[in-house]
Amino acid sequence: MSVNPFLFNTHDLPRRAGEMREYELTIDKHEALGFEVLAIAEDEPIDIDLRIESVAEGVLASATVRTVATGECGRCLDPVSYDVDEKFQELYAYVEDPRQARKKAKPGKKRVAKEEDDLDEDLVREMDGEQIDLDGPIRDAIILNLPVNPLCDSECEGLCQGCGVKWSELPDDHQHEQTDIRWAGLANWDGKLDGKLDGKLDGIGPL
Repeated sequence: MSVNPFLFNTHDLPRRAGEMREYELTIDKHEALGFEVLAIAEDEPIDIDLRIESVAEGVLASATVRTVATGECGRCLDPVSYDVDEKFQELYAYVEDPRQARKKAKPGKKRVAKEEDDLDEDLVREMDGEQIDLDGPIRDAIILNLPVNPLCDSECEGLCQGCGVKWSELPDDHQHEQTDIRWAGLANWDGKLDGKLDGKLDGIGPL
């Protein structure tokens, strides 16, 4: 997908700390989000109640994400659906103009704890001009909360390994003859051996 559908323009939000705006968004064109067994389909709408606030460091985004994930039961393979209703909060830091940063730097002042600063910077998302990218927070809110092994019912018994039919559709006394695979090759050996012996005895004739 060439255009990122999760980019949001914060142009309407004044940059004074304490200012706030609220929006209701629907994203209906996106790539599938989730796992092979359970995911939000490409054409499944993602509804977002978004609130953005101006703070000293940047823009604080708080949102509730609602959508529906579909897939198959991990036991019986029946279709399943899962209602997603998750929240996230993310700070998008202003990107400082390098020229302003150089003016603020005092000659001879050494920067301390650089490694810790770099680590903190990695954890904070940055604004792209006036835009914030909601892709990462939305993915985390959805994918990290999806069940890895979705079930159609918590008491689903799954499929019979012998015939592949759902246990719930089979009679209580349903069973298959258990054969030890170590002896499977000898299952018809008795008949073959009898036939060979009969042929040899016919050639010998009466004693």
